[in-house]
Amino acid sequence: MDIARPDAKRRKQVRRYAYAAGGLALVLLTTGALSRLKPAAPSVERSTIWTDTVKRGPMLREVRGLGTLVPETIWVIPAATDGRVEKRYLLPGTPVKANTVILDLTNPQLQQEALDAEYQLKGAEASYEQTKAQLQNQLMDKRTQAASISSQYRTAEMQKEAFENLGKLGLKSELDVRTAEVQAEELAKQNDLAQNEVRTFADSIPAQLAVQQAGVDQKHALYELKKSQVDQLHVRAGVDGILQELDVDVGQRVSQGAALAKVSQPTQLKAALQIPETQAKDLQLGQKASIDTHNGVIGGHVMRIDPSVANGTRTVDVKLDGPLPAGAVPDLSVEGTIEIERLTDVLYVGRPVHGDANSTVGLFKLVGGGAQAVRVPVEIGSESVNAIEIRKGLSVGDTVILSDMSNWDSYDRVQLK
Repeated sequence: MDIARPDAKRRKQVRRYAYAAGGLALVLLTTGALSRLKPAAPSVERSTIWTDTVKRGPMLREVRGLGTLVPETIWVIPAATDGRVEKRYLLPGTPVKANTVILDLTNPQLQQEALDAEYQLKGAEASYEQTKAQLQNQLMDKRTQAASISSQYRTAEMQKEAFENLGKLGLKSELDVRTAEVQAEELAKQNDLAQNEVRTFADSIPAQLAVQQAGVDQKHALYELKKSQVDQLHVRAGVDGILQELDVDVGQRVSQGAALAKVSQPTQLKAALQIPETQAKDLQLGQKASIDTHNGVIGGHVMRIDPSVANGTRTVDVKLDGPLPAGAVPDLSVEGTIEIERLTDVLYVGRPVHGDANSTVGLFKLVGGGAQAVRVPVEIGSESVNAIEIRKGLSVGDTVILSDMSNWDSYDRVQLK
């Protein structure tokens, strides 16, 4: 006969619960320990990175930009009048002299106007000569009349004297003598009037001719204007240089003032550099610069800073102080470096791929004899083309990785192999 044992059954359940609790505690402890373990540091090929060592000393602040050589001055040749392009003699890039004809325009209406102006000028000149001759003839008539009156006056004077002498001898009556005197006095007045009339008319001739001359001058000015406009249908360069652009084609109609061509002088070039707006804030006029034309380096200085920003850059014009190297032509691609300032005693290192001035970035510093690299926060001061100023985070002799480490942004430590 079986005997019930309730105590044994209870002990078995207690042991079962104890085993379950112990297993759960073991799992929790293991999970907690594993969570506190750091992930394994990834490996980086040493040949894929470049490094630099922190130094102390003078640092040259520079900014760099790409650009092109452009003429300092460009002469725009406008159309002097309306017309149609009849002939084109040259292409861009051709050397030209000041009187070199670039293209010909035609304007039949202008040519007819010039011909009409020439005929009007000739007519005005003929009218002037005719008026001048008429005035000279009238002056001669008045002088002849005055001479006749003068002759009569002198005859009357002689007759008066003769009658006065005869009257004293009793050979002439007093009436005859008085009559002779009256006639002489009257002719004297007529002689004075005739002489005054001659002088007045002679003095009026220049004024009358001046009116005619004004008409001639007006016609002459109009003719010269039309003649000059016709001559300007032969479009000339105007200056010695290189034909930079030719903006019209044969058969094209152009209006007065339209740009036809551009001429530049290849010996007077400047460099137009595109400087990032973040680096252009410290630029000033007169700062030294060097321009690399890929066939030589030319010194220069900043002559203009564009006040506006386009596509994240500002245009900076650099005047070239030295002679141009061979092959330097307009639109040639160049690289320019502008010197901002010289810092005398600062902590600096080569410029990393990422990092702007006056900011804090994370850089990998080599430790453990160069076998590992750990991320450290570095405060950057001023920046240059090839170097940055270190304010905090590094010391002299520290070696840091400058290449792009963005693939390891989630790690604070990497192994170098």
